[in-house]
Amino acid sequence: MNVLVFGGTGKTGSLTVERALAKGHTVTVLVRDPIKFKVPNVRVITGNATNPSDVLAAMHGQNAVIETIGGTTPWKSVTLESDSIHAILHAMQEENVPRLISVSMMGIGDSLSQAPFWYRYLLMPTFLHGSTQDKTHKEAAITADHVAYVIVRPPILKDTPATGQAHILAPNATGHTITRADLANFLVDQLETDANLNRAVTVVNT
Repeated sequence: MNVLVFGGTGKTGSLTVERALAKGHTVTVLVRDPIKFKVPNVRVITGNATNPSDVLAAMHGQNAVIETIGGTTPWKSVTLESDSIHAILHAMQEENVPRLISVSMMGIGDSLSQAPFWYRYLLMPTFLHGSTQDKTHKEAAITADHVAYVIVRPPILKDTPATGQAHILAPNATGHTITRADLANFLVDQLETDANLNRAVTVVNT
């Protein structure tokens, strides 16, 4: 499958690219600074995910999109993810790309009830204040569109090796952490299953 990955220079994005390659997919990334992208055997296009013409050029010939864009200042009010998703959705419509897998975060929408007290009342209103708003707007844009999607809401991300134990959290359960590697594996797995299409799921190790 031809897969376009956004956010490929980030920690989660680069692991997602590596996992997609390992599963036999042909991967393209759109990155602002190609010097920062180190994964071999990937088609690299220079551009900005908020620029509709850059996104459209990268979208040509793709079968699916995995979006892992995340800012570096989650406490600030930004529109990086919501601006990018509008460009991505438009390009997907133009190029008839049928599937979008997008990384959001636990605490958005109905997953707020799955967040522990300290995450909900201490972390989200402070350190995650800006990204919470941006991801909320991004999710709204995705669900209002006609594309087939999977929105993936991880809790706190860890930079440890994959455990192979990622699972979808039950509605009445509480999530805590997931490794980026396990998250990347889950994202790529969504390319080959329809089980979670048009759903927002919280994915955790614990």
